[in-house]
Amino acid sequence: MDVKVLLLGSGGREHALAWKLSQSPRLTRLLCGPGNPGTAKLATNVPVRPDVPEEVVALARREAVDLVVVGPEAPLVAGVADALAAAGIPCFGPVRGAALIEGSKAFAKEIMAEAGVPTAAFRTFTDVNQAEAYAVEQGRIVVKADGLAAGKGVIVAHDVEAAREAVRAVGAMGSAGQTMVLEELLEGEEVSAMALCDGERYVMLPLSQDHKRVGDGDTGPNTGGMGAYCPAPFLTEAQLAEVGERIVAPTLAVLRRRGIPFRGVLYAGLMLTRTGPKVLEFNARFGDPETQVLMMQLGEDLLPLVDACARGRLEPRTLKTHPGASVGVVMAAQGYPDAPRKGQPIEGLDAVPADATVFLAGVDAKDGALVTSGGRVLTVCARGEDLARARERAYAAAAAVRFEGMHFRRDIGARGMKAAP
Repeated sequence: MDVKVLLLGSGGREHALAWKLSQSPRLTRLLCGPGNPGTAKLATNVPVRPDVPEEVVALARREAVDLVVVGPEAPLVAGVADALAAAGIPCFGPVRGAALIEGSKAFAKEIMAEAGVPTAAFRTFTDVNQAEAYAVEQGRIVVKADGLAAGKGVIVAHDVEAAREAVRAVGAMGSAGQTMVLEELLEGEEVSAMALCDGERYVMLPLSQDHKRVGDGDTGPNTGGMGAYCPAPFLTEAQLAEVGERIVAPTLAVLRRRGIPFRGVLYAGLMLTRTGPKVLEFNARFGDPETQVLMMQLGEDLLPLVDACARGRLEPRTLKTHPGASVGVVMAAQGYPDAPRKGQPIEGLDAVPADATVFLAGVDAKDGALVTSGGRVLTVCARGEDLARARERAYAAAAAVRFEGMHFRRDIGARGMKAAP
């Protein structure tokens, strides 16, 4: 079946999805709204505000697309999938009610409790003073804004003073922090487990690991993600299958019972504790920058998979993956994550070796040249016969790229190297 696709979003995740979708023999045309200079080389970029449902439906109808693939979370929480469903247009991405599993930390905890999913003990607060008193009493705690906060609504506190400051910081985040979830601080290895879901059935993607702190050795403030690698060697295939059975399947069942079946990517951020994997958070879409390495590692056509999810026809099975590993290094702008500097010319992309792939994110085209336009500017990715070779290639390629104030982590994948047999 030939498929015309509209991909929503404009970041590195969407560039990676466009890169993978464009390889499908079933694809007749790929539109990306609004896209970026990277997607423009693979698709037709079209102007649209992805989080305005009526604009997306109008565009999908005008272009007669067969499938809409939603990249970021904001359109899902805004109800884009609901509007597309009402218009009879298949959508890879959950309806708003199901997307609240990312849009509201409190809702996610409610679903986990109902599904019997292992997670950290928690309490929910709407009063900052009460939250602060509880945080001080606990000392070591994780403070989370209930709403969407662009990957920056989670603060880990290791002592009383940090706990007090964390509550105040989250409380000052506006609407996202009006409700906050305080939960026990879990120890272990943090990994990203994602599943393609059709509302009832699912297939597991390879395990990956993101690096959220801005600095080497997991230092400095949290970011949206400074790099990732895949597969992460912390779970066996059998253990990953168990994550599907104990976490993904019961979560899908609860959402289905509630009349909000989840079609899209269910992302479980896991802490691998001594007593087994526990869910730190759910996301309702592909992770970024994990998507970049997942798409490098996926050894089969993505399009029939996402199309089957959107239509409720997914066949549960083991996905084909390339041997070895993939590593992605995020090149960030000066001042990121607080106040990224924009408008810096990007040089050296034409010198990136052929065995690496660059996915653009915070990038604009200006007077025929590429300039920085966001915090996470691009992700340099490479695949290798093992993690060591993939890291070597990714960092060799990263060395070719230049823009003023650029910074990146030099230890992406290092934890996996230590854990690898």
